[in-house]
Amino acid sequence: MFTLALHAARKTPADIIAENFSLLALALLSFGAVIFLFFLLASRTSVKTQEWLKYLVFLVPSILLLVVGLIYPAIRTLILAFMDKEAETFVGFDNFVWAFTIPEITVVLANTAIWVVTAPILSTVIGLAIAYMTDRMKRPAAIKSLIFMPMAISFVGAGIIWKFVYNYQPNDNKPDIGLLSAIFKGLGLTPPNWLLEAPLNSFLLIVVMIWIQTGFAMVVLSAALKNIPDEVVEAAMLDGAAPWKRFYLVSVPMIRATIVVVLTTITIGTLKVFDIVRTMTGGNFQTNVIANEMYSQAFRQMNFGRGSALAIILFVAIIPIIIYNIRQLRLERTER
Repeated sequence: MFTLALHAARKTPADIIAENFSLLALALLSFGAVIFLFFLLASRTSVKTQEWLKYLVFLVPSILLLVVGLIYPAIRTLILAFMDKEAETFVGFDNFVWAFTIPEITVVLANTAIWVVTAPILSTVIGLAIAYMTDRMKRPAAIKSLIFMPMAISFVGAGIIWKFVYNYQPNDNKPDIGLLSAIFKGLGLTPPNWLLEAPLNSFLLIVVMIWIQTGFAMVVLSAALKNIPDEVVEAAMLDGAAPWKRFYLVSVPMIRATIVVVLTTITIGTLKVFDIVRTMTGGNFQTNVIANEMYSQAFRQMNFGRGSALAIILFVAIIPIIIYNIRQLRLERTER
């Protein structure tokens, strides 16, 4: 036993990586061999049997992954939401009562509501405005590329970038690395400590989300604007409608379904926002949101009951948005 432990301790990182890759390659080869053998045996059966085997091969793994990766965790989370901290004793709705009565958590819920109201609407409005204005240019590709570029950055990377922008240096003898503070000082103003002052800090975090999602809204809405029939726009022009009237009386109603999809997508992403808050403030200074608090309760404080209760609240908050989106899509199909 001692010899085996000594041999394991002498392994270098390169040896461990090589072993892991070998195991991965062996697993993939084994899986491929099983599938090949399965299809080989299936080719020698009747046509009816082949049909059933085809469903078995393609559906069973997907259903298994769905059950293991989604359905079982959802049921387990629902059960844990009614259990105590150690997930041993049934406590009823105590975790939900805690979520809606403790002042610290009500601040979390209020911050999440502000995020959900502000970020999707502003991202969609700004993205729609940019899409409309850039589509009227001769060469909009460069501008659209710059605006869409933040979508290629992870939320953690965006949070780090904007944390530098909001950096506050109280010592006048040291240079400012925070762009916003440097601008304020250049104008002769005294900058605040951006990420410490509530509720300003929450809105500054929301700006990061808007910066990321505006590019997504712009690209989708720009494609929708281009699909508006030219005859409709020309008819509005012949009626003497000004450009802005053509925009909000003709173009916007024509792409209403796309606007709903964009709003829904950004809203769901905003409800689940975690990376930005965790990276920039850690949820401190009254900037916490549900997703970050859920992580803190479940994996920092190891309170699985409260963490699961917050996960259920987050899930329930998303359901009406999805239902509304489905109804809008069905309404659009019936209108067609």
